[in-house]
Amino acid sequence: MPKFKTHSGAKKRIRLTGTGRVRRGKAGKSHRMFGKSKRRLRRLRKNDMIQACDQPKMLRLLAVGG
Repeated sequence: MPKFKTHSGAKKRIRLTGTGRVRRGKAGKSHRMFGKSKRRLRRLRKNDMIQACDQPKMLRLLAVGG
C-alpha cells in the first residue's frame, strides 16, 4: 500500500487533540474586525471542533489512520 501525503492546506488549519478529535479555528477573524462586536470577537478567539460526520475526511487529509 502506498503512503498518504498530508494535505498542505489541512496541516496549516486543523490539528488533532490528545483524545484524537480534530480541532479548528473559527472563521471571520482575518479582517474587518471593526464592524464586529467585542463579544463576537471574543468568541472567535476560541477554537472549535470539527463535526463528527466530517472527522473521517479530515483525518484522511492529515494522513492519520489510513
